[in-house]
Amino acid sequence: MKKRLIGEVVSNKMKKTIVVSVKRTIQEPKFGKIITKTSKFKVHDEKNECNVGDLIEIEETRPLSKEKNWILVSIVRKNILRAEEQQVSKGEGVSQ
Repeated sequence: MKKRLIGEVVSNKMKKTIVVSVKRTIQEPKFGKIITKTSKFKVHDEKNECNVGDLIEIEETRPLSKEKNWILVSIVRKNILRAEEQQVSKGEGVSQ
């Protein structure tokens, strides 16, 4: 069974590759404190459809390059604020 994780896109500056940050919480064994740990994965995005801030689901696969072992399965939630900023920068959302 292949691993599946949900994470947030932190970079999409490469062609067909995105960087995804996956957060997980663990309990520190000695004192029981809850700690949030973060891992970054390079993910194959064939259609270049993800933007920074999107919440996506990724799946482990065979090695595609030296550091890329994950593929994009689906986009769980688009980053609405980021999409609005892009429209304003193009001048679509501004009315005078």
